[in-house]
Amino acid sequence: MKAYLISDNRDTYKGLNIAGINGAVAHSKGEVLEILSKLLQDKNIGIIIFTEKIVDMIPEKIDSLKISKGLPLIVEIPDRHGSSRGNDTILKYVKESIGINL
Repeated sequence: MKAYLISDNRDTYKGLNIAGINGAVAHSKGEVLEILSKLLQDKNIGIIIFTEKIVDMIPEKIDSLKISKGLPLIVEIPDRHGSSRGNDTILKYVKESIGINL
């Protein structure tokens, strides 16, 4: 299984590429959806990594992928500027996922 990054900036792309993760840089919703469509057809892709800004472009699609599919695993990461989600992001995800307030 391979991982693939869809990023909104070249710095994140280059950093993960150095770590051995292939990817693409996209700046529009259309570009993101086109790349994602190709990735979903590739059975070798086990993880798709998105930067937060990319997730913000296609939130409904990301949510449906997280809910409906086992693979590929969908991972959201902050970009080079850090997270725009705030400090309690993980707690929020736990609450949304399993309904427990920590």
